Amino acid sequence: MITSRQVRAARALLNWTQETLADKALVALTALKRLESESRLPVREDTRDQVQRALEVNGIVFIDSQRGRGVLLLDTSRGD
Repeated sequence: MITSRQVRAARALLNWTQETLADKALVALTALKRLESESRLPVREDTRDQVQRALEVNGIVFIDSQRGRGVLLLDTSRGD
């Protein structure tokens, strides 16, 4: 499950506002703000999934390992 920090970091890597991500994920801005909140507000699982898919389609890879969590922005300009 993606975390609020991962979503904020991914959005920063893409240089997106909350409004941009909400539009691309087809979720309400208030739902995205809840997801990005550190106060552990309840968020619908389909909202979380839609946000994750929107970010992944745009080059974000979510990392979750024993050493920690993070995000990676793929370099799509290389053409490999």
